[in-house]
Amino acid sequence: MKTIQSISLLVMAATLLIGCTADEPKRSYAEESEINCIIGDGTLLTLNELKQAPYMTEKGNYVDPALYRLRTNATGHTGAYAYLDTVFVFALDTIPTDKPLYIRGRITTDDIGGNFYKSLCIQQIVNGKQQALRISVDAGSVGGMYQIGQEILIRVDGLAIGRYANQPQLCVPSYNNNTYATNYKQKTGWAPGRIPFSEFKRRTSLIGLPQTPYCDTILISDVVTATPNIIDARLKDGCLVCVKDVHYTGKYTDKDSCTTGNPASDGNANVFAPTTNNIGYPQSRVIADDNNKEIMVSNSEYAKFARFYLPGADNTGVSNCSKYKGNVVGILGYYYDNNYNTKSTYNPAWDDWSITIRSLDDLQLTDSKGNLWPRLEYGTITL
Repeated sequence: MKTIQSISLLVMAATLLIGCTADEPKRSYAEESEINCIIGDGTLLTLNELKQAPYMTEKGNYVDPALYRLRTNATGHTGAYAYLDTVFVFALDTIPTDKPLYIRGRITTDDIGGNFYKSLCIQQIVNGKQQALRISVDAGSVGGMYQIGQEILIRVDGLAIGRYANQPQLCVPSYNNNTYATNYKQKTGWAPGRIPFSEFKRRTSLIGLPQTPYCDTILISDVVTATPNIIDARLKDGCLVCVKDVHYTGKYTDKDSCTTGNPASDGNANVFAPTTNNIGYPQSRVIADDNNKEIMVSNSEYAKFARFYLPGADNTGVSNCSKYKGNVVGILGYYYDNNYNTKSTYNPAWDDWSITIRSLDDLQLTDSKGNLWPRLEYGTITL
């Protein structure tokens, strides 16, 4: 009887399923025609409007700038760099809540490769030119929901716009009082922090389906100048670019060549990002064009490809790096840190500029025969 009863129940369930008409799945994104309805009586800002006064000011408006990180502001600059005494590279402005404010942009990064941990970049094309912004989000795999090419609309009033080492980002205020951190005196104080993921989701709407992001094709000389202005650099920061006709030099500064050491212990090893002994600063390697103009390519030691050899490098050295030429795609940045707020001789330099790649696919480098550079991880023996 139990067997007959079970069969009868299965037949009834199948009959009910056949007779049902499933509802159409609801769209998880908004159409362009719906954006004005979402914004309502609010204001839609361009990304550069949010990155400038009155929303982002120089000293910021969050509590007392004296409580910012020690290296927020420097003194003692003279001549062409005297303006730096009035520049705050770690600062916060709370975004007013008197009316709804929105921004929109297309996502240009993901965190799959590990170079954009708990962060993303968005771009907006205004009058044919790219604007960009970094966003700090407290989610370990934010790219799973917000993938490259997806356009998003974000309500920003009540959040903050801040600068971390001069790089503007949408954020929340965060106070670090970790006295056990490396260089804790420099790290203690207010600085941009990550937006809680639940809050970011509540404020964010998807617009349409993902499309290929726009990419500016540039030469190194288009951004690297002898006397860079770190205030102007804020508007370029975060843009997706393709740097043309370059190659890796095999160096980690303009003078010093990478070594063949173990990247687990040698911070100058000839891989993309060897150890920083868990301090966590970006590791940079130099690329150059045929005119010897140089710029850094920045990577995290926690990236999945951190211990892959540089293009043309191997266990024997870096002599073949210049043989692989082509384009490097990534996020343009200008990372400027005053170090101390005492008298400083630290001036803006070419190597504060960097390109941060999203994955090894961003390196479009080949030899003279058109062969892609071999991807070799440290420890691979070449004959």
